[in-house]
Amino acid sequence: MTEVLLIVASYIIGSFPTSQVAARMGGGIDLREHGSKNVGATNLYRVLGLRYAVPAGLVDVAKGTLPVAFLPRVAGVTEAWFPVAVGVAAVLGHVFSIFLKFRGGKGVATAAGAILALTPKAMGLSAIVWVIALAGTGYMSLASMLGAVAFPIAVRVTEPENRLLFGLGLVLALFILFTHRSNIRRLWTGTENRIWRRREA
Repeated sequence: MTEVLLIVASYIIGSFPTSQVAARMGGGIDLREHGSKNVGATNLYRVLGLRYAVPAGLVDVAKGTLPVAFLPRVAGVTEAWFPVAVGVAAVLGHVFSIFLKFRGGKGVATAAGAILALTPKAMGLSAIVWVIALAGTGYMSLASMLGAVAFPIAVRVTEPENRLLFGLGLVLALFILFTHRSNIRRLWTGTENRIWRRREA
């Protein structure tokens, strides 16, 4: 019972709409009505700039890292499945926020935070792919998808015997591709915006 309650708690933590709150406090706007209308840090950056996007992005990462790092200790659970379930719950909360009628961001930052707590080495390799892709193309969406796809490969390289994390990596990669389906369409049609192009609110 404790495990279930803590998984629900992780979902609620992940649901906290960081960028929407930052947009309300910093610009008095509803982020769902500006830019790409996504309530993630990338859209917050395009609308209000780095001053708001960087702190919001860091909080989104923490929404994944902190539950995975600390809730298993609170529950006293040592089984490998529990921190994975906690991380998945946080990501689902970010994407399907209970505070925004089950709308949310794309899940990348919170997933990265959860992965950082679960397997830092694999996260490091995925981050390298993300940085190279972002620097080379300027597309945050493409970099995020490539970083997500690189994660299960990184797990196979760093922890080849860990089937649970490899399975999680495959699921997360497919999920991130799903949440970026509109970006994939824009990339295909050549209408996707590069990260340095901003839209003022």
